[in-house]
Amino acid sequence: MPPPADILKVAIEWPGSFPKLMEIDQKKPLSAIIKEVCEGWNLPGPENYALQNADATNFYITEKNRNNIKNGSILRLITSAAQMALQLHERIQSSSMDIKLDGLKELANSSRDITFAQEFINLDGISLLTQMVESGTERYQKLQKIMKPCFGDLLSFTLTAFVELMDHGIVSWDTFSVAFIKKIASYVCKSAMDTAVLQRSLAILESMVLNSQDLYQKVAQEITIGQLIPHLQGTDQDIQTYTVAVINALFLKAPEEKRQFDEDNVNIFDCPLTEMAHILAQKQLRSIILSNVIRSNKPINDEMAHQLYVHQVLTFNLLEDRMMTKMDPQDQAQRDIIFELRRIAFDVECESNNSGSIEKRKSMYTRDYKKLGFINHVNPAVDFTQIPPGMLALDNMLYFARHHQDAYIRIVLENSSREDKHECPFGRSSIELTKMLCEILKVGELPSENCHDFHPMFFTHDRSFEEFFCICIQLLNKTWKEMRATSEDFNKVMQVVKEQITRALTIKPNSLDQFKSRLQNLSYTEILKLRQSERMNQEDFQSRPILELREKIQPEIMELIKQQRLNRLCEGTCFRKISSRRRQDKFWYCRLSPNHKVLHYGDLEESPQGEVPHDSLQDKLPVADIKAVVTGKDCPHMKEKGALKQNKEVLELAFSVLYESDEYLNFIAPDKHEYCVWTDGLNALLGKEMTSEFTRSDMDTLLNMEMKLRLLDLENIQIPEVPPPIPKEPSNYDFVYDCN
Repeated sequence: MPPPADILKVAIEWPGSFPKLMEIDQKKPLSAIIKEVCEGWNLPGPENYALQNADATNFYITEKNRNNIKNGSILRLITSAAQMALQLHERIQSSSMDIKLDGLKELANSSRDITFAQEFINLDGISLLTQMVESGTERYQKLQKIMKPCFGDLLSFTLTAFVELMDHGIVSWDTFSVAFIKKIASYVCKSAMDTAVLQRSLAILESMVLNSQDLYQKVAQEITIGQLIPHLQGTDQDIQTYTVAVINALFLKAPEEKRQFDEDNVNIFDCPLTEMAHILAQKQLRSIILSNVIRSNKPINDEMAHQLYVHQVLTFNLLEDRMMTKMDPQDQAQRDIIFELRRIAFDVECESNNSGSIEKRKSMYTRDYKKLGFINHVNPAVDFTQIPPGMLALDNMLYFARHHQDAYIRIVLENSSREDKHECPFGRSSIELTKMLCEILKVGELPSENCHDFHPMFFTHDRSFEEFFCICIQLLNKTWKEMRATSEDFNKVMQVVKEQITRALTIKPNSLDQFKSRLQNLSYTEILKLRQSERMNQEDFQSRPILELREKIQPEIMELIKQQRLNRLCEGTCFRKISSRRRQDKFWYCRLSPNHKVLHYGDLEESPQGEVPHDSLQDKLPVADIKAVVTGKDCPHMKEKGALKQNKEVLELAFSVLYESDEYLNFIAPDKHEYCVWTDGLNALLGKEMTSEFTRSDMDTLLNMEMKLRLLDLENIQIPEVPPPIPKEPSNYDFVYDCN
């Protein structure tokens, strides 16, 4: 009979003694279990002890997390969190450098555990660490020249412990003094600083900015872009990542209102967003990130990819203000932009008020505005009152007209010479395209916490959004011609253009030129081919009759897969014998009887060349006696100490059959395919669901094939009962062409 679920068998370690195997009752209070353990080793004062996981985490076991203990776990008896916190609190204040250093090192490691962290914080440990950073470290700066590694470690462990303790969210960030902020900022500003200290200092500054608006203002007064850029120009990607994270945090918290800032020191973080963006461009932050991070020889890790994505989003969000600003039809400065678009397109100068009649000038303007593709020919300013995209669309049009003048003039004149119904209206297209690009790039949305989707090409130009628009407006005009569209097809063309842009972005072009080249290959004809191909290969048709047919067919396919799995079990498989004491491989064979009632297995001297007969396998296991199938870490042979436990590949191929009370038949499959076949087959024998990835793959393949066969148009086609005969061989092969 299996033991009760509340009784767990564990091993408990104590320094200097052999581990003890014990049964612990999860219904008992944790204090009672600890007392029982202490009595086993004759240790007085059980209230000063605690249990800890003896794994990489070394976390204390509490009433809240004790349910995570599993059968076979290895635990450690250790000093309680309260006692440990008290001891470390004393040791890090020792006058002995060695004791102090060891204490800080242990504190940095222990602070990851929230149980310990709470006890240390209760002793006002955070204040002690900040005092050590503010003033205590100065006492050791005299020793820095002769004990530089020791000083670096001392400061590194102090800051690491501080970061770990603050990460638990127990203490508010608003409690720190200006002196502490200045000290942390000074470590970032120094040209030669220990890497670990610099990394922790950057992490602290980022957390301060993100967690407190008051601290943001204090940090912004201490840090300049010129002091951060050298860290981006280094080769340590972790330092680069933390530096970009600090810039992003300051960028995210920057005020929108106008504020004064120091032009000489270029303290950009203490100024409004628009001015910040301007100075970042002057300091060439984008090009430094491009050359030292994106185009470096090292692959970009996930955290750096996330920070680059955040930087990309925050940069594009600077466009939100213009995107949400309506044009004022009475504003002469804004109207002058429209006049400039007309002047560049038709090479005309603004006429003086006395030249011609008012009616004649109005008629001429209306004609030109119609050629420019505005919806409102009389007063185009009205077109830009829609938000989004607001004034951002007009900004893009003016940029295109000034920086890509030939392409702009060509598009306008080309469309003005077409029939009215076939012209691609530049003004209307630009407004809708700008709105679409803002949707694709999610302008105005806060960055996601888990996204890594940055595009290298947007780091290759200071005006990347405008250049992006210029490429896409030319694409729109090209697609319009390819589709031979009319004004009624406007929305259809915009849908195709959106698909072209999103498909081109999926390959993450490294430059705007690569993006442009990709779009050249995604013509309207190519889009139609891709759509057709995707429809043909679509796995999930949406119409109700198709879904009902799939649902009807699925049980038949699953039964077919089940029979295939059982047939493979009947053929049998050779498994490697589990043995840690022998170097040479030993084998055993297992197969299912034809009536699916018995597993036959036995040892082999060597790997067989074919099937092994049932009568040569000495041992039998009735299928009716099988209680469960377990896999991976839950297998008994994977819980044993030894090399097998550390081998991830072996772990993924291990499964065990539980029979009778606590007897197991342990397997290690030769490969992933055999693992899936056997686990599926054994689950099928037990009447359980087959859940392996091979079953899902087989189901998809067979179901799609069956669907295509059943949906073929076979009306009036006679399907023969037997396959057609194979034709006779030809008398000669003279018709065969030898390619060689």
